[in-house]
Amino acid sequence: MKARVNCVGVGVLDLIYRVDKLPIGDGKMITEDRREVGGGMAANAAVTVARLGGASQWFGRLGQDELGDRILTGIAAEGVGVEGVRRVANVISSHSIVLVDDAGHRLILIYRPHELPADPAWMDPAKLCDCDALMADIRWPEGAAHALRAARAHGLPGVLDADVADPASYPAPVALASHAIFSHPGLQRATGCDGVEEALRQMATRTDAFLAVTLGEHGVAWLDGDAVRYLDPVKVAAVDTLGAGDVFHGAFTLALAEGRAVEAALGFANTAAALKCSRPGGRDGIPSRAEVERRFSELNTAG
Repeated sequence: MKARVNCVGVGVLDLIYRVDKLPIGDGKMITEDRREVGGGMAANAAVTVARLGGASQWFGRLGQDELGDRILTGIAAEGVGVEGVRRVANVISSHSIVLVDDAGHRLILIYRPHELPADPAWMDPAKLCDCDALMADIRWPEGAAHALRAARAHGLPGVLDADVADPASYPAPVALASHAIFSHPGLQRATGCDGVEEALRQMATRTDAFLAVTLGEHGVAWLDGDAVRYLDPVKVAAVDTLGAGDVFHGAFTLALAEGRAVEAALGFANTAAALKCSRPGGRDGIPSRAEVERRFSELNTAG
């Protein structure tokens, strides 16, 4: 039976353009490579779960517009359940313009409508928790807190994707999560500390959650009691880092839902995110279960 993961948060449409170098200052640029793919932290995590052999549902908000139709169609086409999506009239759905350079680095311009209602009360806790693990992103902090509170009450793993956000967004979701995994900029924003180890230890005074931070090409760090431990990066030729964090969180949550120990879940997620970086196109580059398991097995054998 497939492990079931419900993902709560944002879904967007990404318009991706390839450039030689990311822009600095005024000027014009020419691109001959354009892709239109679905994006968004929780939506991509749900797609990742489906690609990796799990069953997933996405709970989120979209405008009642043509952009929202395209976002929803793309997610449903991946086999992700979308019954938990709320459509709002007279709102333009979230979308992004993404520039990706030859080194795989990206610059993202995000349009996020403020007219989407923040109140998450329409999400039924029983439906949210009809799963083996739940993941929520910090982009909708009210929704994340609502979902993670429900997961905690039902005794389920509740994973928070704690990327960059307003500092006021972090306290409630972080306190309610069973596992809070930050991006490095997100951890800096949440704590005001530049150092990884200092920031993790400071965050541990605010929550009883398992704490980790993704460090891109430098791997992953996590707090194990009083010690900070590190997982080496999976070496790949980076082509496009767009969506790598989303893939990490989706893969990690699926691994927990399948009963893996936390260190093995980190390794599985680290492998999935690295493979995503080795191919272009944001969501289009999410790997399959067979690819991840093969590379994960190779790494463990080599180690």
